[in-house]
Amino acid sequence: MAAFNEIGLSEPVVRALNNMGFEEPTPIQKKAVPPGLEGRDLIGQAQTGTGKTAAFGIPLVELLHADRDQVQGVVLAPTRELAVQVAEELNRIGHFKGIRTLPIYGGQEISRQIRALKNRPHIIVGTPGRFMDHMRRKTIRLGQVSLVVLDEADEMLNMGFIEDIETILKEVPEGRQTLLFSATMPGPIRTLAQRFMKNPEVIRVESRQVTVSSLNQSYIEVGERQKFDALCSLLDSQSPERTIIFGRTKRRVDELSEGLSKRGYSAAGIHGDMAQSQRDRVMRRFKEGTVEMLIATDVAARGLDISDVTHIYNFDIPQDSEGYVHRVGRTGRAGKEGVAVTLVTPREIGHLKNIERTTRSNIERRPVPTYKEAFEGQQRLAVGRLLTVVEKGGIDNYRALAEGLLDETDSVTLLSAALKILTRETDRTPVTLTEERPLRIKNLRNAGPPRKEYHRGGGGRKGFGQGGGFKGKSRNAGRTF
Repeated sequence: MAAFNEIGLSEPVVRALNNMGFEEPTPIQKKAVPPGLEGRDLIGQAQTGTGKTAAFGIPLVELLHADRDQVQGVVLAPTRELAVQVAEELNRIGHFKGIRTLPIYGGQEISRQIRALKNRPHIIVGTPGRFMDHMRRKTIRLGQVSLVVLDEADEMLNMGFIEDIETILKEVPEGRQTLLFSATMPGPIRTLAQRFMKNPEVIRVESRQVTVSSLNQSYIEVGERQKFDALCSLLDSQSPERTIIFGRTKRRVDELSEGLSKRGYSAAGIHGDMAQSQRDRVMRRFKEGTVEMLIATDVAARGLDISDVTHIYNFDIPQDSEGYVHRVGRTGRAGKEGVAVTLVTPREIGHLKNIERTTRSNIERRPVPTYKEAFEGQQRLAVGRLLTVVEKGGIDNYRALAEGLLDETDSVTLLSAALKILTRETDRTPVTLTEERPLRIKNLRNAGPPRKEYHRGGGGRKGFGQGGGFKGKSRNAGRTF
């Protein structure tokens, strides 16, 4: 299939994909969308590579009916972070068709979710534990569900969700369509597929590699509370010309943007709670260079046409290898040198090693830049700015003033003073960010029996709620990402 508008998709879905910046389908989309649209059961095995959510999201949105205010589609995901991300993308795909998606996960007040469910979403994306809580309360009814997606099935297996998934699938009408996506196919997943799927078509996509030789990848191990200062030290020492900083949640993006601005950096954030006019204004300023740092969530950054990005900073480690590839691939393009640095808390090192292994990348460990290194980086930047002005010329109107100053002060002292003015001093204005819970890490070789209390209710601490953004039937429904 050559392009999305050539495979019989409805006009509202094509328009949504165009708005999202999707022009050509990725390998997983090429293989998964046609059989999905035909109503066939599908097993997609793809370890990394972009576009998995759209691969099942396009058939999901196309096959559901916007005029039926009832739950017709269900997506089960292993973590609240992934549930929110998937819901956000499905809301974007379904925006013009009027298909509304609601995320359901543990850690968010269930009463809030019950109120949102009364707005009758067409799709629910949930973690199995919390989804079952709603089933028991009868706040989610599955009698009209025609399509179920199991996203990252092997991850849900490793987290002990397999029995919950079986319980949920038993409650969904047998005539449903089932799509299962998994990086690996362990025995229990194959058994699940045999039991609950009808002659599924199996598709496989080879692992995507990060092979750009001009991309310098590294990571810094640092505590959650020290991450912001570490980022500032990196920015000062490396002096990026144009950079994107990725945060895991919309709240994180807002707090990073505010904190960096307080410390004098030229930064602006972008996420789905912003009006389209605000997003356009931020992107225009970033492309023009009046804003040097763009702070973004994964989904908000997807499809953006941004060139000449010199540095990528993962303030929060991405959810998976697919996310890592998507992020760092925005720099080091067209043979130009690029830099990608990931900040990792000690509890997330295992997750980083999984990313390194599956992307076959060499991600080198490095220390937090010292104060001296940060200061020297700013000095180099000041010298560069000064020499750029010299090269451009247009300074004749200042010569007489300069000559007068040289009559009173020696040239070295004057130049030192100019460099001092141009050099950005280290700013330690207090900035406090809301702590984010580390990603859960699986260790297949050392994994013990699943702990039911660990995952019941979808996991997560109370008050996560920064994603999710189901807005009922307002005109902005579906635009939260």
